[in-house]
Amino acid sequence: MWKPLLSFLVLAASGYASSDCTGTINSLNDVAAAVACTTVVLNGFQVPAGQTLNLDLLDGTKVTMNGDISFAHQNWAGPLFQITGDSITFNGNGHTFNGNGPLYWDGLGGNGGVVKPAPMMKIRISGTYSNVKVLNSPARTYSVSNPGPLVMDSLTIDNSLGDQPNSNSNGLAAGHNTDGFDASTEDLTIQNSVIMNQDDCLAINRGANIVFKNNHCSGGHGISVGSIDSGVTVNGIVITGNTITNNDQALRIKTDAAASGSTVTNITYSGNTATGCKRFGVIIDQSYPSTIGTPGSGVKLSGVNFVSPQTSISVNSGAQRVAVNCGVGSCTGSWNWANLKVSGGSAGKITNFNGITGFSQ
Repeated sequence: MWKPLLSFLVLAASGYASSDCTGTINSLNDVAAAVACTTVVLNGFQVPAGQTLNLDLLDGTKVTMNGDISFAHQNWAGPLFQITGDSITFNGNGHTFNGNGPLYWDGLGGNGGVVKPAPMMKIRISGTYSNVKVLNSPARTYSVSNPGPLVMDSLTIDNSLGDQPNSNSNGLAAGHNTDGFDASTEDLTIQNSVIMNQDDCLAINRGANIVFKNNHCSGGHGISVGSIDSGVTVNGIVITGNTITNNDQALRIKTDAAASGSTVTNITYSGNTATGCKRFGVIIDQSYPSTIGTPGSGVKLSGVNFVSPQTSISVNSGAQRVAVNCGVGSCTGSWNWANLKVSGGSAGKITNFNGITGFSQ
């Protein structure tokens, strides 16, 4: 009986401790020890400039936020926060990650000016990630590339301050390229969240089995599939029950004019409500980065449907209700739009496609 006891003492002396412990993080100095435990408490503190709060977690870890985290300002690429692991439960308890965006914003986003940490938040976990607020991201907010099924629930992204100009933005909205969620992944659900920003509420660049439901998007560019580049597949996207207010457009699919070898299929919309659309209600455009320019035909687009319950969209007087700009032969099949209603504005043009059924402008 003495041999197992001796083995345990040898392991303990060698530094092999159980992960059944609680690690508390009060600064970056605590991270390495804390992530050796499967219960992690994240207290409030400021992350030093130019550093990432990186949580490389053991499988099955539960993380609880007990305070707000802020990030000191420095012009660098980021990210400011990164989390990795499988079967993770992350509960923010309503606490905030503050990116100090106004110290970076210049109206240019990623198109010039100062270097901005982008994305601010890099999510590489499976499991659940909930009850977190992000305030004033320097540029793009969340990049999501989960290794297994992930539910992101009850989140807030508040970049509303970026709607106003500042001393560096030459009269433009100071925030720019402040995407809410950039998703290149599979088996992802984003739900019950509020996104206030100046770019895409959601942008799906590739992936499958992505659900975006019961979210509120305000002030940005709407809910987007794309932009789609070469050699990627998008399949099985569900956009349902969302409220979209004062965006450039409500729903958009955009593919690069020069892209080739890509497919986008099985995109389903239902029960969405949009008001105050400034440019388009629904836009499907294969001429990106131009808008309603010369479309390319290298991305095959099919199965774009509006199903019950009805999606209802209201556009401003100067906006187009629906515009579809397909490359020759690249939009295929029959698309059922019987459960789409768009009012206000004027009719847009439908180019190179006659497969839309159940809808007329």
